[in-house]
Amino acid sequence: MTKKIVLSFTLLVTGLLGFSQENTSSPYSYYGLGDVRFRGTHDARAMGGLNITGDSISLNLQNPASYSRLYLTTFAVGGSSNFNNLKNNTTTEQAQRTSLDYLAVGIPMGKFGASFGLIPYSAVGYKINLRTTDENNILRNRQLLGSGNVNNFFVGGAYNYNQHLSFGFNIEYNFGVINNTSKQTMFDLNTNTIVQLGTKEENSYNISGFSYNLGILFNKKIQNNLNLYSSLTYRPKSEFKTNKTRNLSLIAFDNLGNEFQVTEPVEIEIPDENIVLPSKLSLGFGIGKTNTWMLGSEISFSNSSKQNNLFIENSNSTYKNSQRYTIGGYYIPKYDSFNSYLSRVVYRAGFRYDTNGLVINNQTINDYGMNFGLGLPLGVSKIDVGFEFGKRGTTSSGLIQENYFNLSIGLSLSDKWFKKTLID
Repeated sequence: MTKKIVLSFTLLVTGLLGFSQENTSSPYSYYGLGDVRFRGTHDARAMGGLNITGDSISLNLQNPASYSRLYLTTFAVGGSSNFNNLKNNTTTEQAQRTSLDYLAVGIPMGKFGASFGLIPYSAVGYKINLRTTDENNILRNRQLLGSGNVNNFFVGGAYNYNQHLSFGFNIEYNFGVINNTSKQTMFDLNTNTIVQLGTKEENSYNISGFSYNLGILFNKKIQNNLNLYSSLTYRPKSEFKTNKTRNLSLIAFDNLGNEFQVTEPVEIEIPDENIVLPSKLSLGFGIGKTNTWMLGSEISFSNSSKQNNLFIENSNSTYKNSQRYTIGGYYIPKYDSFNSYLSRVVYRAGFRYDTNGLVINNQTINDYGMNFGLGLPLGVSKIDVGFEFGKRGTTSSGLIQENYFNLSIGLSLSDKWFKKTLID
């Protein structure tokens, strides 16, 4: 058992390396803390992100009350590939990213349960070119480059009050580094020459802080062998510290367009400030038959009007309170079939609509997607495969629309770690 615990911590440390990669290609990751990536384990994502039940061999990382529903110790890991088509009114580009999405361990303890792990909260990865030409035919070019992420290490516990009701909580430490580079140059289009040396501003934001997540799960058998499910989660508002550094330098370009520095970077002192993680309340209901089918819906309310930007010059962007709507479910033809593997497969589908809260040029950046997935049983373990087709943003008001496809794979391994030793 000790070896298994050591292995779990080793995998979590390894996950830190995986989470440090550039996990998004969205230009909207320029705003706030970046592109919020985590929407649950891949079995939940295949139902649109629906997280209203607890399971004996599967982790529900969105509602910590589910930990006490575990019967076997469970290790969960998931990754995904994102294929993104970005377009505005004139151009279209493609981008692809592969990322590790979560690593977690859940441990049953009778009426109690515990879990710990690493999940990504958000990711930053963009390259934006802004060009304007004045009346003197002077081209002003500004290039914005961003990378980094904010990760979440959590420890949580849960308690079964009775067979119907359970409570849980997570304590989460959020950490990461977000880098932003801005380059500005001016060209005379009449003579095709540089008007003046360009400027380069490099910003680095070291982010850290605690957040908390509270959860309740309730289920009860009603008439005709049907079960009623309900879920409530609440994340209070948190503020993360940002340790900022900024360097300024002059740059120029050779005849081949290669950049070189004219002056050494000069560090500029800028005040540190906190960035807000808004409060969020989620409420879900569902109905189903054990090991056969389930259909449910969930709605989330976020006080995202309190969100602020790392890059304070975003005068064209604001935030408003947001909602997220999810409907989804699963179907198992015959979970205990001996002669048909396909009858034991879990078939999932879902839909989600997220108003997001971000407003740019008076346009709300909405995000919606259709999800499908399969749960492939491997004894008491399983492989979850998911497919998502979605759209975010708009081409109106000079903005960018993203049409994306996500392919996700999750692995859930279950075993009994704590066994009594029998001596004959």
